[in-house]
Amino acid sequence: MTTVRLPLFPLNSVLFPGLVLPLNVFEERYRAMMRDLLKSGDDEPRRFAVVAIRDGREVAPTAPGLPDQTTLPEKGPAAGFGADPLQAFHRVGCIADAATIREREDGSFEVLATGTTRVRLVSVDASGAYLVAELEELPEDPGDGAGALAEGVLRAFRTYQKRLAGARERSLATAAELPDEPSVVSYLVAAAAVLDIPSKQRLLQAPDTATRLAEELKLLRSETAVIRHLPSLPAVDLTRAPTSPN
Repeated sequence: MTTVRLPLFPLNSVLFPGLVLPLNVFEERYRAMMRDLLKSGDDEPRRFAVVAIRDGREVAPTAPGLPDQTTLPEKGPAAGFGADPLQAFHRVGCIADAATIREREDGSFEVLATGTTRVRLVSVDASGAYLVAELEELPEDPGDGAGALAEGVLRAFRTYQKRLAGARERSLATAAELPDEPSVVSYLVAAAAVLDIPSKQRLLQAPDTATRLAEELKLLRSETAVIRHLPSLPAVDLTRAPTSPN
């Protein structure tokens, strides 16, 4: 098994290959990570791994709060993730390649990264200024019948978009043509559909593209049926993820 060591950035969201991830980095542990990434040459990738948090807080407490006013602020690279950070995270994540890392005057960072490759979390090292993970890269196996499934998912996704726009009493924005490569379709739909983190995580860690597409087809049909009976939905952009507060 070939593994790679990369800085680890846990988030309350799931990153998929090919999708853009904007970050507003203000915690010191992640500032240190960005400063180290900036030390690499301009022609070298600035890579870190993103995993979804299973049990923990994306931003560590900095002051006492409810319900216990005596709780002390947490510090260190594993703050907010318990005694064993490995247990706080979902085991399958995604490598992010930071195309832009811009430092602000206050020392925080504005980061724009893109998901590239799925990875499985093997271990977590909390001995430094920020978490570092040992990761196993996961290949994308197409599986059986991915092409036909992708066509079905695209049809179902367009219907889902129309129903969602109607439930929000807004017009459906005209977008560029959707891709037809099965793995790209599977990741785009997984990211764009309004699903909870566990559902998105299951899609990310699907064993192959065909399995992911088949699951998406069921989810889209189910969600579309639900939307049909709802008078309105919260205004959440369909294809744009919010900037992580870090």
